[in-house]
Amino acid sequence: MAQVEATTERIISADPESVFDALADYSGTRAKLLPEHYSEYEVREGGDGEGTLVHWKLQATSKRVRDCLLEVTEPTDGELVEKDRNSSMVTTWTVTPAGEGKSRVVVSTVWNGAGGIGGFFEKTFAPKGLGRIYDAVLANLAAEVEK
Repeated sequence: MAQVEATTERIISADPESVFDALADYSGTRAKLLPEHYSEYEVREGGDGEGTLVHWKLQATSKRVRDCLLEVTEPTDGELVEKDRNSSMVTTWTVTPAGEGKSRVVVSTVWNGAGGIGGFFEKTFAPKGLGRIYDAVLANLAAEVEK
């Protein structure tokens, strides 16, 4: 099993605190940021950053749907980590300053991929597909906080 990683980033014209607060607001803003690939969104515990437990289904392809139950932690300032209880998937959102009134948001997901030929295709194509999904989330985030 090879580790698979997908990383996407975007510069957003808003201060890091506002951007981070929007990302960490699972009971409000976060649901508005998710494109059509996400369904059955539900906050089960908490709702604001550390201590949140959130569920959704992520449809990465027409045949591949992941049932995600994510525990949220904030290990350092400007960092949200979502660990999936149902798989090896871990997503890290990092928000840092990028100049006057701007933020750099980096989202990175890693998981243990399949073995064999299936694993080869997963490692080759899954990061691109997930990257497109995260591009949409980041575009929605920018639209939300740049108002």
